[in-house]
Order: sequence, then structure tokens, then C-alpha cells
Amino acid sequence: MKRTALSILFACCTLALAAQGFRVNFKGEKPTIADLAWAFCQNAYDDEESGDHPSDAIKQALEQRRKGLPQDKGVTLVVDEKNGYLLYEDRYEEDPENVYKMEMCFWNEADGKHKLFAFNNLAAVNDGKPVMTEVSDLLFFRYDNATKRMAYCDAPGFEVDYGCTYSLPRTGKDIIVTKWGENGKTSKSTLKWNGRRFSK
Repeated sequence: MKRTALSILFACCTLALAAQGFRVNFKGEKPTIADLAWAFCQNAYDDEESGDHPSDAIKQALEQRRKGLPQDKGVTLVVDEKNGYLLYEDRYEEDPENVYKMEMCFWNEADGKHKLFAFNNLAAVNDGKPVMTEVSDLLFFRYDNATKRMAYCDAPGFEVDYGCTYSLPRTGKDIIVTKWGENGKTSKSTLKWNGRRFSK
């Protein structure tokens, strides 16, 4: 079962995308979560970069889905077109409680002209607790309906706290934030979506 290399710094992706963005190709009137995810996976890194990247695992799973083939052993891919949500999970055979997890979703913005896309790379969950690495990140991109291009943007309305984990919404519009304290204690809060940005 293919594993992504957790030693790649995800910042390289955002620096490349911030300057120019990339086009989203799709059929029909508007892109689906699968279209946005595919465009992200195709363009997330500079061509000059080498090695495995977090998005490669989702790209491979989407290719399997496109071809109607089963996923690799331990891999689960959920593509919820209706709710604009994608979940990728890879469970280690020797330790099923150790899960590599990534998710994506998008929100339609209130102006009717843009979509906000998010990529959440938790990296790993072991026995219900997150294992944070240098590639654990929450990234945002804005898709422009007119140009059909998507470009990196700052987290709208808040700063990403790397002492927290984030759960993207499959239903509803808000992001759930979990703050991890000592002795496994947690506290939860909600980032509420108002059509353009999030607020606490």
C-alpha cells in the first residue's frame, strides 16, 4: 500500500500557488468537489519538486475511482458530490487505529461568483488522537467562476492554530475546531461561515 512521505514541507505548495493559481477543468455548468480536488492534486506542487506529496494519495484514489477500480487495501475514499465534501483515509494494516486522514470541501460564496475550497491534512490519527507533523495543515483556495481558476488564499477570518485540529463540514457550513491540551483533554469551538469568511 502506497504511503505518502511525511517529510515534505507543505509550504512549497502554497508559495507556488499564491502567485498564479491554476485552471479547473470540468464538464457541465459548475465544478464538483471531485473536479476541484483533481485540479488541486494535479497542480499542488511545482514540477521541479520531487518525491511523494500528500495530495498524491488522493490523486491515486481519484484515478481508481475514475476507472471504476477498487481502492488499495486499507484505503477509503468518500466523494460526496451533493454536499461538496471529500474524505480520504488510509488505515495501517498492522494497526487499524492508526489512520492517515485528509479531507476537502468547498463553500459557495455569497457573491455567487466564487467558491472557497479547503484542504485539511491531519496526517495521522492514532488511537483517536492526532499525530501532528510538518505536513499537517489547513489550506484555502478561492475559485473564480468567471475565469475557472483557483488560487491560494489566507484562511478567511481566522489564523490557523497548529495546536488545534480542524474538521471540515460534510453537512452544514461550519468548521469544528478541537484544541488539544495536556492529558488528552480537549475543548471544541466552531468557526461559523457567513458566506465570505469564518468567525468565532
